[in-house]
Amino acid sequence: MNTFYGEAFEYEQPVLVSELTSRLSESDSTMVIAKGKVVEVCQAKGCWMTLELPNSETMRVTFKDYGFFVPKDLGGKEVVLKGKATISETDVETLQHLAADAGKSEEEIAKITEPEKGYAFLASGVTVVE
Repeated sequence: MNTFYGEAFEYEQPVLVSELTSRLSESDSTMVIAKGKVVEVCQAKGCWMTLELPNSETMRVTFKDYGFFVPKDLGGKEVVLKGKATISETDVETLQHLAADAGKSEEEIAKITEPEKGYAFLASGVTVVE
């Protein structure tokens, strides 16, 4: 039986995270159950993670209402998540905060000077694929 973080949900054929990028255009968002590989998890609390996308890009995943966290050791594992995928822009201050959470050096953090457009996912539930 799967352990769920946040809301438990049923799934049979989740969409691959790598396929979400083609479903999203500039102003689109989509509610979806998706499956992907975790690249990185917030090492402070487990309050965000990134998932692998094609072309060495990543999708940042945050959790609805800051209502739950995931284990900090999920890097490299497959997860299924339910929620809303969007295209978003992240400001410099937030990017620097996220880099600090990920354990980046002061030097690496100082190099962040531009906002970043990317893919985001607001998850209401997450489970690890066993």
